[in-house]
Amino acid sequence: MVEPSIRCGIVSVLGAPNAGKSTLVNRLVGAKVSIVSPKVQTTRTRVRGIAVKDETQVIYTDTPGVFAPKRRLDRAMVDAAWGGASDADVIAVLVDAKRGVDADVERIIEGLEMYQDNAVLVLNKVDGLKREVLLELAETLNERSGFDATFMISALNGSGVDDIEAYFLARMPTGPWLFPEDEISDLPQRLFAAEVTREKAFIQLHQELPYGLAVDTESWEDFDNGSVRIEQMITISRDSHKGIVLGKGGKMIKRIRADAQADLAEILDCPVHLFVRVRVREKWADDPGHFREWGLRFDA
Repeated sequence: MVEPSIRCGIVSVLGAPNAGKSTLVNRLVGAKVSIVSPKVQTTRTRVRGIAVKDETQVIYTDTPGVFAPKRRLDRAMVDAAWGGASDADVIAVLVDAKRGVDADVERIIEGLEMYQDNAVLVLNKVDGLKREVLLELAETLNERSGFDATFMISALNGSGVDDIEAYFLARMPTGPWLFPEDEISDLPQRLFAAEVTREKAFIQLHQELPYGLAVDTESWEDFDNGSVRIEQMITISRDSHKGIVLGKGGKMIKRIRADAQADLAEILDCPVHLFVRVRVREKWADDPGHFREWGLRFDA
């Protein structure tokens, strides 16, 4: 029998691409569990970050952005986003307050009809915006979807995040914890390491190339001295992109590798020896194996 004080539940963070979902989840968890970049559509699958406060465990689900899909991968990502909402105790709809109500937000509001009983509105990136502008935006969105509550935050600097955390904690149902106390994510280490390298590639490569790029961890070896050796493969869809990823004299791939290695060493709290290669596979985005690894439905 579960003690009445023990609580556990799921908060799904839903929003348009680049609304700040990953930044918010990382802040709520208190650790990096989801990759972040200025590029839209960075998150490709559901990532669960796990936070414990007193007797309550909250599983924060970072979802891919909801947008108009054009490719198979796009459709699978949007499918994963709505799938994350279907099993949530609370849905946090994150809206970029500076961007306001655009086509992607309209799409989310329309899709929320079946989830209205447990959805809250979170206006993000409110820094520098006038109060009357924020209140008007909140009123417009609440007229459309009747949210249970409205919050105004900056996920980047933490302003207002304590308030929504308290709200989530109070609404978690009584029940046993779903994850061990010391676990902060359900993403396997190999996949997370690949995501870190993909994040660095997104940041360094400013062309449209990142959306035709995947990273796989091919080997992982732990040593007795506490260090780890990781071998990864960056896959791109066009031969003409290989030179961009490598850079002149290999400078770009070295920069991506160095940034990823430093980040992984800090996250894993051990010396990391990272080796990264590049290959060309024209139709990697149509490979069912990639979809299975990311937890996406190939036929979405």
